[in-house]
Amino acid sequence: MSKLVIFNLVRGTLQSGFPLVTVQLQEGNSHSRQFQGSLPAAPNIIDLYRRWQLLYDLIYEARSINIGLRHFQLIDEDITIDESDVTHVSDAEFYDVCEELQNQIDNWLDTEGFRNIDRQLRMRLSPDDEVRVIIQTEDNQLRKLPWHTWRFFRDYPQAEVGLSPIEFEPGIKARNSATTVRILAILGDSTGIDVEADKKLLSNLSSDAETVFLVEPKRPELDEQLWDKQGWDILFFAGHSYSTDGETGHIYINSTDSLTITQLRNALKKAIERGLQLAIFNSCDGLGLAQQLDDLHIPQIIVMRLPVPDRVAQEFLKRFLRGFADDKSFYLAVREAREQLQGLESDFPCASWLPVICQNPAEVSPTWKELRGKTSCDSAVAPNLSDRPLGSSKREHRQPLPLPPKQPKVNFKTVLIISFIVTSLLMGLRWLGKLQVWELQAFDHLMRLRPPEKQDNRILVVTVTEEDFQLKEQQQRKGSLSDLALMRLLEKLETYQPRAIGLDIYRDFPVDAKYAELATRLRQSDRFFAICEVSEANQKPGIAPPPEIPRERQGFSDFAVDPGRILRRHLIAMQPSSTSPCTTPYALNAQLAFHYLQSEGISVGYTQQGELQLGKVVFRQLRSRSVSIRAASPVGEGESHTGGYQQIDDNGYQILLNYRSSPSPKEVAEQVSLKDVLTGKVNPDAVKNRIILIGVTADSAGDNFFTPYGNEMPGVIVHAQMVSQILSAVLDGRPLLWVLPFWGEVFWVWGWSCVGGTIAWRFRSIPTCGLASGVALLGLYGVCYCLLTQGCWLPLVPSVFAVIVTGGSVVAFRLQRIQSSVFESNLSHD
Repeated sequence: MSKLVIFNLVRGTLQSGFPLVTVQLQEGNSHSRQFQGSLPAAPNIIDLYRRWQLLYDLIYEARSINIGLRHFQLIDEDITIDESDVTHVSDAEFYDVCEELQNQIDNWLDTEGFRNIDRQLRMRLSPDDEVRVIIQTEDNQLRKLPWHTWRFFRDYPQAEVGLSPIEFEPGIKARNSATTVRILAILGDSTGIDVEADKKLLSNLSSDAETVFLVEPKRPELDEQLWDKQGWDILFFAGHSYSTDGETGHIYINSTDSLTITQLRNALKKAIERGLQLAIFNSCDGLGLAQQLDDLHIPQIIVMRLPVPDRVAQEFLKRFLRGFADDKSFYLAVREAREQLQGLESDFPCASWLPVICQNPAEVSPTWKELRGKTSCDSAVAPNLSDRPLGSSKREHRQPLPLPPKQPKVNFKTVLIISFIVTSLLMGLRWLGKLQVWELQAFDHLMRLRPPEKQDNRILVVTVTEEDFQLKEQQQRKGSLSDLALMRLLEKLETYQPRAIGLDIYRDFPVDAKYAELATRLRQSDRFFAICEVSEANQKPGIAPPPEIPRERQGFSDFAVDPGRILRRHLIAMQPSSTSPCTTPYALNAQLAFHYLQSEGISVGYTQQGELQLGKVVFRQLRSRSVSIRAASPVGEGESHTGGYQQIDDNGYQILLNYRSSPSPKEVAEQVSLKDVLTGKVNPDAVKNRIILIGVTADSAGDNFFTPYGNEMPGVIVHAQMVSQILSAVLDGRPLLWVLPFWGEVFWVWGWSCVGGTIAWRFRSIPTCGLASGVALLGLYGVCYCLLTQGCWLPLVPSVFAVIVTGGSVVAFRLQRIQSSVFESNLSHD
């Protein structure tokens, strides 16, 4: 009785395990059963297989001069070779590894989660049954395993294993009209090997076989034969071949030309339509060839899993053709030919491990007589087929293997729908602020990666350090800077003709009467600006400006600070309350920058939409998306949804702060200490026509803020960064940070969602899909970084989630449809 067992290994890998293994047992034409189980992770099998393959390659490399390997490249690129292995490997050691690998596979398939499947199969199968075992998987590591070593195949001597893709479909074929078995034999590059023996075997095969030989053909000649209108039953290749990554196979059709299946795709597709049933690649390392042929839906393929010696290849071909031509079933003929290779293993270790069947489950495995008589495998169903003995020569009509229907594919419309749903959910979560923390962390990370810039030579920072507190001019100080120290400092600076001076030190008290000259200077100087602090209801009372400074030369010191005391925003202006001791509408840094620009002939203005404009540069405001137009005023209030910011107070006129890092953000401009200025150690050219900022950098002042760069920055340096941002944007064309409009961000995230979905839709292999997704994420990361250096802050985090979630959803949807298809098929058979 002929029976079929299908192992569906879709969800998982050897590295992570298989939480769901589905096995179907199909008996004859009507009875079908399904069992489920699981398999644990088996990374030890991966390591052991790599060790086995390494030793195999080393053993045959040492013998390659004498045995003639049909292989272009001996050592797998993924395997690292220890030079000590080359000289110390022995056959005995290799056989030990073979035995250990076999035992590990037995143990893995005897674990508790799989034991029920094994028990159910053994209850329903007889050792006398012919059993075709199909392993459905896209995992290359699973495809490489020597499944025939499993204890099951030792207990069932008429069972044989084949590999199958997860997704398949029947080919559309018109049977060729020849009354013989037509074979197209390609004898490719024969350097170092003997393909004449293959030619002799095929020539003497049978009187009912017609073989056309192509000896080291050119590509046009091969292409022409594949397009032959009579069609072919069997395609045979002997020569050199190899696979890369287990997915792409190469055959050398002559000594100079190598081809992949993709390069022969159109010709092979036509040959399959005209009746091609079987492809035999009697050459090395053919799993990549088989993987590519799976996409063309060829019915059956025989390949060699690793480099194969000449004699092994010839013996297998001879014994397989003898059994197949005697009308043994395809699977049984392969098993008997493979097992007979064991007699060669004294000279060729593991010869019987090399042949591999690759099966399209939607197609029938024909007998030799069916190929010769061109019996349609689809025309009728023999009611008692499964009860006929193996090797029966009685001509019969057979139906295709009773496998599940064609595995459902996910169409691209479904991918678009899933990507739209994922994008909508992500943008909804983003709007609610659920991604804000991650987005700001990603923003900080990218900011730290940007290249350094030159210092801004329009600014000089005079720092008051711990050492400066000990100066004799500071002995009677009130606050951080005494009247005497300030008076002498201004005297020094004024002689060097600065463009503007900003004092980032609170002075909410009048100048002492004995320093009347200082008081006069503060009242009359048109280039001296001082700070105050705006009050906030029930939070801080505010700090008044120096009494001598008029309102037009005052600037508030307030910053827009994110949670964690991190500064990412630049607060340019706001409207203080009427009860605040600080009533100026502009920040100190803005007042200094405006004063500098006015001397350059650039005045402050606002657009009709209420956006601040200096010259040709418009400073786009962080604002609530619900507010489309504001009055031409620096005042605004609401919740912001700009870029990664979704839930912040956007009170006042805020923009994103584009830090200048030169080489660190603390070094935005040249710095000198109070002592240096008072002792005359400052070069006058370092002051002339510059903006001078005076502030405390001593840690004891507690005036430090965190930045995206992960360090603390004194408030006076923050003001210098903000002054530099305004001046550089207007005078140098340095980009301001900006974000896409909301609809632009939606399309950006949706685009990357489509990328993730398309990758999962296009690549069925989970490792390949994961690799492609990784490449896409690296590309996304690179684009976001490059555009941030030009000022554009793109939604990185939502896009990353979009790629991953959409890709995962498409994979899950496809697996769910496959599982549903299997379940429905099982119900229909029952």
